Amino acid sequence: QVQLVESGGGLVQAGDSLRLSCVASGRGVRYDVTGWFRQAPGKEREFVVGISRSTGTTNYADSAKGRFTVSRDNAKNTVYLQMNSLKPEDTAVYYCAAGPFYNQILIWGQGTQVTVSS
Repeated sequence: QVQLVESGGGLVQAGDSLRLSCVASGRGVRYDVTGWFRQAPGKEREFVVGISRSTGTTNYADSAKGRFTVSRDNAKNTVYLQMNSLKPEDTAVYYCAAGPFYNQILIWGQGTQVTVSS
């Protein structure tokens, strides 16, 4: 079974950058869509950005446009989330997830904490 493992989170100051990584390992289907979601304390989990394995097309939430960039390296089974100009409101647990379609997410990583101080 495929597992997703995120890394790269941490504590940074406002205006700093972070790059998150999501590595898929194990045997099983490599789903086409990999997405990044986040959940802030007391809030519902929200979609941030997604990318297609087959076409490379991307889909950004409005909150991520202009500051976040998603990319992937299929040879390394890795999806990256480059986050620039971080704001305190970006503080959340960031999850990597995958599925055949954006509305059919089937597997999730354990999450990585991103904390942005003002």
